[in-house]
Amino acid sequence: MPRSRQPRRQATLASIAAELKISRTTVSNAYNRPDQLSAELRERILDVAKRRGYAGPDPMARSLRTRKAGAVGVLLTEALSYSFRDPAAMNFLSGLSEACEAAGQGLLLIPAGPGRTDTEAAQVVHRSSVDGFVVYSVPPGDPYLEAVFERHLPVVACDQPRGFEHTPVVGIDDRRAMRDLAAHLIELGHREIGMLTMRLGLERHDGVVDLSTLDADTFHVQRERIFGVQDAMRAAGLDPASLTVVERYTHTAEDGISAAAQIMRVNPRITALVCTTDVLALGALGWANQMGLDVPGHLSITGFDGIDEALREGLTTVKQPQKDKGRRAGELLLAAPSHSGVPAVETLGTQLWFGTTSGRVESEWYAE
Repeated sequence: MPRSRQPRRQATLASIAAELKISRTTVSNAYNRPDQLSAELRERILDVAKRRGYAGPDPMARSLRTRKAGAVGVLLTEALSYSFRDPAAMNFLSGLSEACEAAGQGLLLIPAGPGRTDTEAAQVVHRSSVDGFVVYSVPPGDPYLEAVFERHLPVVACDQPRGFEHTPVVGIDDRRAMRDLAAHLIELGHREIGMLTMRLGLERHDGVVDLSTLDADTFHVQRERIFGVQDAMRAAGLDPASLTVVERYTHTAEDGISAAAQIMRVNPRITALVCTTDVLALGALGWANQMGLDVPGHLSITGFDGIDEALREGLTTVKQPQKDKGRRAGELLLAAPSHSGVPAVETLGTQLWFGTTSGRVESEWYAE
């Protein structure tokens, strides 16, 4: 007799319940509330389900019933690939994922890189099936951020934005940390200081920064780090307006190389190069090596973040608790909707890390 070509009917929660002569709720509990069943009954249900090819209740249907997605959305200011190649972002996501895992929640990365229209940004955010958002260093006025607030879901920010009602912020005192680092360099005798910074706004700019344009629309973290260096210069009797700053729109070691070359052409008297990230600083170190410069004899170079590679290279930097930032942001979000008693900004500590890339000015040199 030829074998029937009719496909076997797909098992459902109802068909599993009918075969076992139990209620559909009991079958559902085997997956969603196993503590409600005896171990023997649950094992029997799962054995039949496995034999019939039933994977469990439809998560989409469950989310419609419970109005819960079971996931936290992470909004980044960069392209999605950035989160997998930037060490500081990876550490942040590691901490956030630990908080989500402990609460039995998933994690959804939302691509929020530059270049999309406001409508496209809104569509990306509105399609995201999440119960709340962790916003990672997104500036006010960003179209993705506006779309997040339109969802009326719990939101916790990391670093920025700040000042939004019912939106706690987890961050550090960027200005003070960078001020202390710059003060260290000034104590070593440096008077000509340059800075390399990540992008300061949504519009693309690669080049020398006009410091008079740093306002509320500038990315908070980078702006505060620039202000921190200027604070240290002002306290030492130096003119803060003499600070030379070069910006890079993208954030790679190659950007650090090109930015270091540019800033030393603009101001060849610089003896200390302060970078707002370790990635840029590692690029600057690579440029110095290419030029045959002694670090720190000819040029001191510092970073910010405390990533593993920077510490291995002996970079003088500011170590910040990126993983703790992510974990704490997740904890605050998952404690929503009540943020009662939670400070508007929860500030975590940093540590000034003295490596081998900063030292006293030994000689002046002039780039060609």
